[in-house]
Amino acid sequence: MKAKTVAEATQLEHIPNVGKAVANDLRVIGITHPRQLVGKDGIKLYHQLNRITGLRHDPCMADTLMAIVDFMNGGEAKPWWKFT
Repeated sequence: MKAKTVAEATQLEHIPNVGKAVANDLRVIGITHPRQLVGKDGIKLYHQLNRITGLRHDPCMADTLMAIVDFMNGGEAKPWWKFT
């Protein structure tokens, strides 16, 4: 079930654009609950993920992180590619 509002996002996988793989990436950078995304910067999270994993993740991951941070800050649920 995907959340339609921030209040409905009680697990990472509830956030629009977040599946198991993205949820696992979030956990790698210390994000274990949706509320931890409030006030964050998606691009900074992307760079943090790259640094911690030692990999350069696909730029689509940056878009995804921007989309989920925007949603958790009260924005409309939009597909990740709207943030390119």
